[in-house]
Amino acid sequence: MNIPNNLKYTKDHEWILIKSENELICGITDYAQKELGDIVYVDIEKLGEKTEIEEVFGTVEAVKTVSDLFMPITGLVGSFNEELENNPQLINSDPYNKGWIIKIIDYDKSLVENLLSSEQYKDLIGI
Repeated sequence: MNIPNNLKYTKDHEWILIKSENELICGITDYAQKELGDIVYVDIEKLGEKTEIEEVFGTVEAVKTVSDLFMPITGLVGSFNEELENNPQLINSDPYNKGWIIKIIDYDKSLVENLLSSEQYKDLIGI
């Protein structure tokens, strides 16, 4: 199970990469994509909208289920990884790089400290 140390995590299995003071990159964890199975579609409902922490910003559809995506931090959903439109399985094959889902801008920096470290996330999922 790949849980990179340089990322922050949520209890809902999203990961965050702090790109700059004004930009975060967000996706779902390796654990989450394995639990979902083959991902066939990604729908982002809040593109261009300020979204509150833990609010649903979209969904990921796998062969057997649909799962909500929860905003890891309050901020503006600035952009969507357009490569996922034609190739959503990038989330399965490369969840932390090519399989990123959204970029968050103008985010509430005070909430970053509430995110989980890689060790805390490993404890959450029991590895």
